Amino acid sequence: MTDFLVKRFVKNFEQTEDPKVRTRYGMMASMVGIWCNVILFGAKLIVGIILNSISVMADAFNNLSDAASSIVGFVGVRMAGKPADEEHPFGHGRIEYIAAFIVAFLVIQVGFSLLKTSVGKIFHPEVMTFSAVSVGILLGSVAVKLWLGLFNRKLGKKINSSVMLATAADSMGDVGATSATILSLFVYGISGVNIDGIVGTIVSLLVLWAGVNIAKDTLAPLIGEPVDRDVYQKITEFVESYPGILGSHDLIVHNYGPSRSMASIHAEVSNTDGMEEAHELIDTIERDASRKFGLFLVIHMDPVETKDVRVRELRTMMEEILNQADSQLSLHDFRVVDGKEHINLIFDLVVPRYYTNRKKEEVKDLIVKLTAQRDSRITLVMTAESSYCAE
Repeated sequence: MTDFLVKRFVKNFEQTEDPKVRTRYGMMASMVGIWCNVILFGAKLIVGIILNSISVMADAFNNLSDAASSIVGFVGVRMAGKPADEEHPFGHGRIEYIAAFIVAFLVIQVGFSLLKTSVGKIFHPEVMTFSAVSVGILLGSVAVKLWLGLFNRKLGKKINSSVMLATAADSMGDVGATSATILSLFVYGISGVNIDGIVGTIVSLLVLWAGVNIAKDTLAPLIGEPVDRDVYQKITEFVESYPGILGSHDLIVHNYGPSRSMASIHAEVSNTDGMEEAHELIDTIERDASRKFGLFLVIHMDPVETKDVRVRELRTMMEEILNQADSQLSLHDFRVVDGKEHINLIFDLVVPRYYTNRKKEEVKDLIVKLTAQRDSRITLVMTAESSYCAE
């Protein structure tokens, strides 16, 4: 069914990197969500009134909020697809994250409302009516929401859409919520025990949990998050694959929406290369990155010593010491001020992001101690910094 809808309603569906195609995916998924949730709302509301079940009616209004969420997603994806303009030179892609956050807020609001009503029903339960037909309708609802969840998850991963992934998470939460509602009806039909309020409370907590997780996932790219390890490795390997690039470091990726990123990286070149030659190489890499990844890449050129044997020996020694202190440590921008009585080694020390300031000072003291054991003339000038890559 998913493939049929994609082929039927998404023109050029294979070109998922095209902003226009992404917008078509999002609009199609939103319309499917709106229609499915409106139908489910009507069916569950009727069942809830017939059964006099607060958990069923609450579940119905949860579906209505899901329809509203799909409308928000529709508007968000449509606006996020707008090209860059004078006031927004990096495009409007982050609107999609804002839309996903609004979806999370709607989910949390429904969860709080349901929690309040369900707790009241625990202390003041009402008479329920068991109906096999009604249970059948709810089972159909579970099937529809399960399909919607898988549908949005598949398309969300395909086009890297936070709104669709948020909608998928919401739908899977609804599967658990409606299943719990069915359980309460079965318990009442078999034993006559009314656990409607208790089940409604459980459902509300599931809805709240889903909303909070959606909010966390959508706020992360808005606030700023570390570079995904696979992306980090892909970009660094691409840059370092060019002859003349000796290494790279300090890769930072700024996310301006799905498939809209700007990155900066430091690329190491030999200090014996001519300035014009090195600059031409850097320009070539930046242009190729734009064509291959759709990435606006800015490269800072770092000259490194490649001929001086003494410098290379000292760098190798420091790399051994860092590995001895902590195998996760690395260095770059290595410089040497050599002399007979005093030797200054100047470099940037890269530490894991979980290092506290105290831990940084402790490891720097350890490195100084280990270096002194090798050569007491050496003075270290270290600047500790954290990697921007996810752990």
